[in-house]
Amino acid sequence: MIRYTTSLEHIDNSQLDGFFVGWPNPPSITKHKELLEKSSYVWLAIDQDTEQVIGFITAISDDVLSAYIPFLEVLPSYQKQGIGTELVKHMLESLQHLYMIDLLCDEEVTTFYKRFKMFECKAMCFRNYNRQSGQ
Repeated sequence: MIRYTTSLEHIDNSQLDGFFVGWPNPPSITKHKELLEKSSYVWLAIDQDTEQVIGFITAISDDVLSAYIPFLEVLPSYQKQGIGTELVKHMLESLQHLYMIDLLCDEEVTTFYKRFKMFECKAMCFRNYNRQSGQ
């Protein structure tokens, strides 16, 4: 059974292992916990049998008009089970009071986000890859 929560209470570093698959220089588990703690909004998916965090989504917001969703991750062994969909639904519900909710994503996942009435638009971004690990 999967439990969805916004609470980071009782979440320790040992529950955050296995994320950022494929990143050449992923953040440490300590940095992962820090990014969750410093996000304006966070939703976690937790496997109730193991108490492992198996997915998360974060948003940064001014809580007036806008929010940005920088992360949606589900552990590889839990993908294709609707967990990412549930996390997005929970986050969009949390942000429904805002005018705009933006995110950047790779081309291959645009179809996933279109299911939530999101649409493609032009964007610009900068990546400081030597800071990818957060150090």
